[in-house]
Amino acid sequence: VGVVMLVRRANRLRTLTSFRLSRFAGANAMTYVDRVDAPPLPGMIFSSGSSRMSTDVLRGIEPRFVEFGNYQYTTSNGKQTQTHRWGYVAVKLDVPLPNIVLDALGNNTLGNTLALAFSRDQRLSLEGDFDRYFSLYCPAGYEADALYLFTPDVMARFIDHAAQLDVEIVDDWLFLYTRREVSTLDPATWAWLFGAVGALLTKLGQWARWRDDRLRLAASHPGLAQA
Repeated sequence: VGVVMLVRRANRLRTLTSFRLSRFAGANAMTYVDRVDAPPLPGMIFSSGSSRMSTDVLRGIEPRFVEFGNYQYTTSNGKQTQTHRWGYVAVKLDVPLPNIVLDALGNNTLGNTLALAFSRDQRLSLEGDFDRYFSLYCPAGYEADALYLFTPDVMARFIDHAAQLDVEIVDDWLFLYTRREVSTLDPATWAWLFGAVGALLTKLGQWARWRDDRLRLAASHPGLAQA
């Protein structure tokens, strides 16, 4: 009986949370989706493990597409199964960009996920205080492109508003990652996220001027990516 009561209580809380988030989304010109199985996003955390799903997803389309969500997947070593939980913000960019990762030094959360994607010699040092807050990784041959994209004013925005978030640029997406829930009923969390995203959006438009024939050629001829 006690177990049944706990399950019913959890279901009621879940329903209430979904209802309140749905109303919050509507009040902020966004849409709400309760659950998305195997979300088709290209970020590094979305290809790991099994039982992948996003929950409490809020999406906005103006001034550009932005998605807030909680994400989880499971891994197993044959004896134990572990559930990994993330919060994320996905922002659609104007053009495909090089795969660049900013590992926030204040949280140490990417760990093995980052090690699988980049080697140590792909870390790029930037000017000023940026290296005190982030370790930047980019593909070999794209160092000059990373310097073009991360101008001093862009670096300042990331330091001031996203220093506790890991960042990944892949294709025409920008992802912000954290180990805490981002889609929540906590007003302070939403104020923090809206402030961070709003500050970055004012600078992302300048990235639209960046062009790279290598990425466009690989996109139009997928076989070249493996050549």
